[in-house]
Amino acid sequence: MSPSPDAVAPPPVIVLVRPQLGENIGKAARAMLNFGLTRMRLVAPRDGWPNPAAGPAAAGADGVLADAEVFPTLAEAVADCSAVYATTVRKRGVTKPVVGPDEAARAIHALPAQSALVFGPERSGLETDDVALADAILTVPINPEFGSLNLAQAVILCAYEWSRHHGHGRSSLVQPTVEDILPPASQAELDGLIAQIEGLLEPAGYFRHTGRAVTSRRTLRAMLTKPGWNHLEVRTMRGVLSALGKGPRQG
Repeated sequence: MSPSPDAVAPPPVIVLVRPQLGENIGKAARAMLNFGLTRMRLVAPRDGWPNPAAGPAAAGADGVLADAEVFPTLAEAVADCSAVYATTVRKRGVTKPVVGPDEAARAIHALPAQSALVFGPERSGLETDDVALADAILTVPINPEFGSLNLAQAVILCAYEWSRHHGHGRSSLVQPTVEDILPPASQAELDGLIAQIEGLLEPAGYFRHTGRAVTSRRTLRAMLTKPGWNHLEVRTMRGVLSALGKGPRQG
């Protein structure tokens, strides 16, 4: 039965199984929050929880760490989840469907129930028993000579794909804020700049070779109009030329 069009799939929980370093937990939280995921679950973290090393590595994603839930086993951590994806590059002898981050993200958005993305310890990854609890294996095509993603990298790949499909196919990502782009300078402004430059070059003898004067002027105009200067850049250049035209300051 297809889900109701009004049903909204909740964001997946990120489950870190037996994470070893607080720094890596913090970096995973940072990766999550960059793409709108906030629910972290920790399974038997090696150094306990909370871990003072996690905060600095989270670089501001403190809310994710503060709300992180701790469970003694993976089974308890995913007990409320209807879909569980075990992230691993190895099947470890368990027969499961294998999907990529994009396919998993689409499936998560299509299911109006809680899902989980499960990540293993930094050194060894998920064990066979961990993978056995999942509905599918999530993996990415990777260099067969060097399949070594760190924990935060693996989290950010999956979080990015989930966010990319968020909002019924419309990306919820936004580009970083950039400065307003000024409109191109008018032809009159460019003509004024070119005339000023030529006025400074004339007494210096730049156009003294009559045979090349026309070509030199044409080349100069092409150079100055090619970049598509805005009016502020033209004003700045004219200020530079005015300063040069006045010569050295006295005293």
